[in-house]
Amino acid sequence: MRVAYARDADSDQALGRLLAEKRASPYRDDLSVEALREAHAAAGATVPLPDEVEHRAVNAGGIPSEWIEAPGARDGRYFLFIHGGGYYRGSIAATRATAARISAMTGARVLSIDYRLAPEHPYPAAIDDTRTAYHWLLGHGAGPEGIAVGGVSAGGGLTLALLLALRDAGEALPAAAIPMSPWTDLTQSGGSFRANAATDPVICKPYLDRMARLYLNGVPATTPYASPLHGELSGLPPLLIQVGEDETLRDDSTAFAEKAQAAGVDVTLEVWPQMFHGWQGSAHVLADAREALRHIGTFYRARVAD
Repeated sequence: MRVAYARDADSDQALGRLLAEKRASPYRDDLSVEALREAHAAAGATVPLPDEVEHRAVNAGGIPSEWIEAPGARDGRYFLFIHGGGYYRGSIAATRATAARISAMTGARVLSIDYRLAPEHPYPAAIDDTRTAYHWLLGHGAGPEGIAVGGVSAGGGLTLALLLALRDAGEALPAAAIPMSPWTDLTQSGGSFRANAATDPVICKPYLDRMARLYLNGVPATTPYASPLHGELSGLPPLLIQVGEDETLRDDSTAFAEKAQAAGVDVTLEVWPQMFHGWQGSAHVLADAREALRHIGTFYRARVAD
C-alpha cells in the first residue's frame, strides 16, 4: 500500500534539509568500521529525547539492554526494539529517541537491546542475542500475546529472523512484528538497488555488500536466519512493514511482503512516498516520521493484548 500523506510546505523544507545533509556525507569505502561507528554515534547523539521519558539499564539474560518508557507506558504491553546499523554499528543510545517515541505511540514498555556487532562477533551472534533477550522478556512478566518485536534496517531483518527461529523451534511467537526498512536479503539482488541508486542518500549496494561480508563471515548469504527473504514464511504473526519509496532497500520489503502474503501471513505493507532509509528516526524534525510512528501505534494497539 502506497501511503497517501499530504505534506505541507514546512514538511517539504524539513525533508529537503535532511536529504541535503545526508547527501553531503556519502558512504566511502575507505572509511574504517570504527570511523563509520563514530559518525553514527555522533548523529544519534544530536536527536533529542521526548519529554518525561524514563530509561534505565538492565541485563537481559546477559544482553546489555535498556527499559525505555514514555508517560503512559504500562506493564502488560511490551515492545522489543532492535536497532539497525548494518550489523556492525548502532546502539541503544543512538536510537533511544526513536524507541521512546514508539513507547509513547504504543503505550508499551520498550526493551531496547545492544546485540553483539560484527566483525568482532559475526553471524549468528546478533540473532542469538536477540533470541536471548526475547526469552528473558518472557521470563520477566511478559506474555507473548503482550509483545511486539520491531526494528530498523538490520534490526528489521533481525525481527524477521527471530520470528523464523522461534517458529522453527516450536516456541511462543510474539503477537505482532513491525520491521521498518528491513534488510531481508543479504545478496542485494533487489531491483530497487539500481532503480533508486540516485534517490537514496543513505544506503548503497557497495556499502551493504561490505557489511554483509563482515557479518556473514563466509556463511551463505541465503541463510534464512541472516536473510529472512530466503526462508519459508508460513506461520508468522501479523506484520506491519514500513519502507520508503525512494530507498535502495525498498524491494527487500516489497518482496518479503509478497512472499509472506502468499504463505498466508497477515501483512500490512506501507510504502511511504519520497522517504529515505530509516526516516522514522527523524521524528524530531520530520512530520512524515511522526505520522509513520502513529501508524505503528495504531497497528500495535489493534494486535497486541494487555
